[in-house]
Amino acid sequence: MSLVVANALTEEYAVIGVDILSEASYWKIDSINKGQFPIKADDPKIELFYANARKKQNLYATFDSYAYSKADIIIVDINLDVKKRSSEINELQGYEVDLNPFRSAMETIGSQCKPDCLLLVETTVPPGTCKHIVQPILEKCLGNRGLKTDELKIGHSYERVMPGPNYIDSIQNFFRVFSGVDEKSKRATETFLRTVISTKEYPLTELGSTNATEMAKVLENSYRAMNIGFMVEWSRFAEEAGVDLFEVVKAIRMRPTHKNIMLPGIGVGGYCLTKDPLLASWSKQNLFGSKEGLPQSENGVRTNDMMPHFAYQQMKRHFDRSLAGAKVLLLGVSYLNDVGDTRYSPVEILYRSLMTDGARVTCHDPFIEFWDEERLEVEHDLEVVMASSYDAIVISTGHSLYKGNTKLIRAICENNRSMLLFDTIGIFSSEEIEQLKRSVRVKVLGRGDL
Repeated sequence: MSLVVANALTEEYAVIGVDILSEASYWKIDSINKGQFPIKADDPKIELFYANARKKQNLYATFDSYAYSKADIIIVDINLDVKKRSSEINELQGYEVDLNPFRSAMETIGSQCKPDCLLLVETTVPPGTCKHIVQPILEKCLGNRGLKTDELKIGHSYERVMPGPNYIDSIQNFFRVFSGVDEKSKRATETFLRTVISTKEYPLTELGSTNATEMAKVLENSYRAMNIGFMVEWSRFAEEAGVDLFEVVKAIRMRPTHKNIMLPGIGVGGYCLTKDPLLASWSKQNLFGSKEGLPQSENGVRTNDMMPHFAYQQMKRHFDRSLAGAKVLLLGVSYLNDVGDTRYSPVEILYRSLMTDGARVTCHDPFIEFWDEERLEVEHDLEVVMASSYDAIVISTGHSLYKGNTKLIRAICENNRSMLLFDTIGIFSSEEIEQLKRSVRVKVLGRGDL
């Protein structure tokens, strides 16, 4: 978002990115200011937009909250976490929404911001947050400073960011929903968004309140998370019945109204689908006083969290010996194909399960050199890892590098006789599977007895 604003369509903004000072953030702040953007993705516009911002000298990063005192517009893109309580097999037992860091950030902004600034919240928050949390905090802080509060503007417009080859376009060239806590906030939010988003091609959608825009984001992600969780149940059924669920779904998708039915996989990852349904359920009970949450949405998260465990049990069932000492190659550690992002990756649970059982695990990912969550070096040269032989190779992320790669298929067949190839994503075609089966044992999650 900082790059998009620094490359605004109709205005010239001076953009200051602010983060808390920590071990995790300091190197990113330093990197941005020294000429190397710290996010890697398969989108050439990232480097193009960053180079343009460097040329214009209109993008700077800092940890100094004094920056808020100079801002006409403050965009909030900080994280708001859900703390899950899970069993040993990762089954959701309960959760807590910790708003304290978010509240603290609002207080820091309120202690410095101009009384007439626009505060635009893009963070995915529980419905009711702008009206019941952000606005009271900012008005209290301004009042404590002896400043008026009637000129303050608070808007909400959530990002629909798609990491990967369309990172920038998913912000600048995509539809946006927006609202504000009052009419002047709505108009200020709309005016700003029109300067950074291609609204002629992608018109803005105004909703009646920030409660509505906040609900729209968590509803979007809850719908997708429940769709995935629904398919988890059916993939298990297909395994027990010996049915190829991929051909079943392909047949169903011939019907136009059913084209969005999901496919089996290793699990849900990333920062949104793993928690947003819980934010909505928490909001219903804690901000709007309901006696019950959203049980179907919560159950979707519970089911999805168990997917990596189910995949691992399937792998063990098709492995002909103990995993202790077994050489295993994981192809992909990111939660999403063609993205270097390991946040809440389902591969993490699979990796830990393998390590607990005593396997010797090698990890490859073309977009990741260091796996932060596991403090692990990751090999990014596919030829290097495929030069060795393994007892099992797991396709754990659907990167394009692995799809239709004849060299990869040939290396599997030549170097790994009698090993298990476990495809958790379904990246191989029927023809490729038949070719692989001549040399190795193949198991594709969701393809029944294959």
